Amino acid sequence: MKTVRDYQPAEQTRKSYVRAFYITIIGNLLLVAVKAVVASLTGSAALYAETANSASDVVYSLLMVFGLWISQKPPDHSHPQGHSRFEPLVGLLVTFSMAFAGYQAASTSIFKLLAGGIAVKPGLPTMVLVMTAITKGVMYYAILQLSQKTQSPALHATAQDNLTDVMTSSAAFLGILGSYYVSPLLDPIAGLLVSAWIFKAVIGLILENIKYITGGSADKDVVEQILHITNSVPGVLRVHELVTEYVGPRLVVEMHVNVRGDLPLTEAHRINDEIVNRVLHNVQDVDRVYVHLEPENES
Repeated sequence: MKTVRDYQPAEQTRKSYVRAFYITIIGNLLLVAVKAVVASLTGSAALYAETANSASDVVYSLLMVFGLWISQKPPDHSHPQGHSRFEPLVGLLVTFSMAFAGYQAASTSIFKLLAGGIAVKPGLPTMVLVMTAITKGVMYYAILQLSQKTQSPALHATAQDNLTDVMTSSAAFLGILGSYYVSPLLDPIAGLLVSAWIFKAVIGLILENIKYITGGSADKDVVEQILHITNSVPGVLRVHELVTEYVGPRLVVEMHVNVRGDLPLTEAHRINDEIVNRVLHNVQDVDRVYVHLEPENES
């Protein structure tokens, strides 16, 4: 009986991770170099915040390689269910890197806000931010596709970081325009908005990855989906116990199902297999399904 989902072959997963790394490291190195030069020339707090954010992206790109390499090691005596829980750890490293960038952005912006701000002339800074938004948009789409193929929380965190960068670049763009045409204070205010976007993303990603690491249960809608699928299998009377638990980014399902007590063994086995196959093929996060069949008079 099949109880474990088939994921893409290990070699394809490795290639997806390598592709994600090159996209991330090359894109971020290019952006941090351009932003650092322009920020130093213009003195823009919003652009400095963006530079700090891109610098943190380079750091987590390097950490990501090591963590994903460990997560791909096969099960062994010390980790009989595999090493997939290392992936959420990588996701947390990404968020810590993002949090540091948010702190740097906020502290710089507050300092310049208290100093009265400066008017940043549009031109090169705004061109850099437009380039950043476009580049990060492309990176977000590419990494998101790879994260969906591999079901990787680390790549999901990376994709969300890229999406956040699109939003923060837009905020910095508006801040620079506002500092020149409206008030110099709008540039550091935009820097604070950049840091706020970063911290918002950090909180969501921390909660998500902690759930994976600590063995949290599936969301209510996922549990209801599993129950609906199981109860729709011919021969199932009811599900009287259902436990879901994340083992790293993979969801393990254990359930007790009531069937008629006079069923032949072959029919009971068919029902068991049907439940497992339907859940595996219709619920994306599920990796393993364990079903215990019981006579209808037991609960």
